[in-house]
Amino acid sequence: MQRYDPTDLRGQQQDKTELDARKRLVRETEIADIMWLMSSKKGRRILWRVMELSGAFRLSFDTNAMKMAFNEGNRNLGNQLFNEVMSLCPEMYPVMEKEHRNDRDGNGDQSN
Repeated sequence: MQRYDPTDLRGQQQDKTELDARKRLVRETEIADIMWLMSSKKGRRILWRVMELSGAFRLSFDTNAMKMAFNEGNRNLGNQLFNEVMSLCPEMYPVMEKEHRNDRDGNGDQSN
């Protein structure tokens, strides 16, 4: 086990650089995942379903404070997904919304 040395500034900088590189790689992977999901109709259906189930498209208000807190926690996840879509591929959101409407109204093709 390596001990932390507060006087080893070079080692601290190297650790920070490695941590930053790992964080950057994780973020790049997350971005690639969202882009991959949004590139297919199936992926867009999955994301829409998760956002819808999480309550991203409705209010989380409830007269019971604990239930409202639970609803707001779920909604937060949906809002995070929505924000990812809108920041990474905003042009695909209207496509996803139109596909959802078509599927809901029975006009959609369930393939892809």
